Amino acid sequence: MKKYIILAGLCLAFVSCKKEAVAPVAPEVKYVSFGDSISQDGAISKADMFAKYQTLKEGDTLQVAFTSKINDVCQKKGCWMNLALTDKEAAFVKFKDYGFFMPLNSKGAEVIVHGKAFVSVESIEELKHYAKDAGKSQAAIDSIVAPEVTYSFEANGVLLKQ
Repeated sequence: MKKYIILAGLCLAFVSCKKEAVAPVAPEVKYVSFGDSISQDGAISKADMFAKYQTLKEGDTLQVAFTSKINDVCQKKGCWMNLALTDKEAAFVKFKDYGFFMPLNSKGAEVIVHGKAFVSVESIEELKHYAKDAGKSQAAIDSIVAPEVTYSFEANGVLLKQ
């Protein structure tokens, strides 16, 4: 009888030592927040954002959050940035009430922006000012001779991926 009790105990110990399968946990993405506190929840892709811009007319606005990569950032103060929408199109982002600025070295970083999307017509003077802020050559600045329709965005908050 003792043998059966010992054998049953060993079987029980063996079964209880079985490892449980654990699903791999994706590493948590960390962000640095600028401006208002925002969440990554509900942010759409840059392709979806570009499609939404196609439906806007001058004067229309859309509250939205989207993810993208920084193509360019103001090299004087970090007071604006260009975010990729497609390989050729970008959104020009300013910050609500100049309440915050982006790091000057953030070009190429992934971000989530939350705010107001709209289409605007930028004057020649504004375009030349932005080109100068971006450190463009004088020849590039002088080549700006016509107003331009731009995809604009006023961000109230930005999450910069670390």
